[in-house]
Amino acid sequence: MRNQAITKRCRWRLSVLALTALGAAGCGPTLEPPQVEPRYSGVFLDITGPNPSRPTFLYDGAQCVPYARLVSGIELYGDAYSWWDGAAGRYQRGPLPAPGAVLVLSQTDRLRSGHVAVVSQVLNSREILVSHANWIPGQVLENQAVFDASPNNDWTMPRFYNLEHQVYGSIYPAHGFIYNVAAQGSLPPLVSGLTP
Repeated sequence: MRNQAITKRCRWRLSVLALTALGAAGCGPTLEPPQVEPRYSGVFLDITGPNPSRPTFLYDGAQCVPYARLVSGIELYGDAYSWWDGAAGRYQRGPLPAPGAVLVLSQTDRLRSGHVAVVSQVLNSREILVSHANWIPGQVLENQAVFDASPNNDWTMPRFYNLEHQVYGSIYPAHGFIYNVAAQGSLPPLVSGLTP
């Protein structure tokens, strides 16, 4: 069991090294997040016990998918990574953040089901705040800072702020954002006003 965990960590580190090597090979360097603590670093909500200010059904056991569905209004089901393909033809998708949009992380060894987080605020083209469930088991994290380290500012390489260690964490590959707009509808003004 321990050897499997070590092997997974080694594979993950190799994939990060490979991404870094791609940057060095002409795909452009990744950007480093600011060295200062973000303006908003997140608020943990322990939802394992009753809380009179929040209905207990709200987070369905603190899983990211039902939380994102409830908060964003995007009616998709299945594992988090499957949301990207599931949104095709139903919802608008794109590389730019907007409040209420869902950031879809890819399936990896660390995130076997992928992950989804709802954008709560756009600070600038490279910094957003997200709210999501089960990033830390059994908890909802509201307004966690996320930095886009991708060379093209297309949000394919987000880094989440780690409140415990007060530093931005590793890169997690992402597909992009799903907007609660029908596939044939118009994008929100904030999205069309941002440029990557």
